[in-house]
Amino acid sequence: MQLRPLVLLSVFSLFLVACSSETPKPAAPQPTPAQEKKLPGAEELGPLPAYQREINGTLTNVPAGAEVEMALLVIDERSRPQQLLASSVLTGNGKPLAFRLRFNPDAFPADARVELRGRASQSGQLILHLPAVRVTQAITQTTGPLQLVKAP
Repeated sequence: MQLRPLVLLSVFSLFLVACSSETPKPAAPQPTPAQEKKLPGAEELGPLPAYQREINGTLTNVPAGAEVEMALLVIDERSRPQQLLASSVLTGNGKPLAFRLRFNPDAFPADARVELRGRASQSGQLILHLPAVRVTQAITQTTGPLQLVKAP
């Protein structure tokens, strides 16, 4: 066997092996604080679609770690919830907690009572509630700061 074809075959196979090996991938960049996963409720919902309306505001005195449930409800004459229009679950962080409830204005009854209600629980026990806030129009609105009070 001649030496030249053997050398060419060896060099060619060495070239193929070198090309086929994976190059080390660069380390994944560490997420910056702005990229880290945000708390539920602090997440961005994006722009408000034309077919929806929104009620937003802040809740004060929510303890860190408390689970807060907000709901926009249709209420009957006996103050019982009849229909859920929107809801959201947030986690308290010890600071004023922003909330956003999006709803369909077509589902908003014109002649019924609609209220914004909320409650906070910790370790499965109700600790705070939001006194009912009456909502009279199916428009985008800001409630401002709302105070949660101790649950009875």
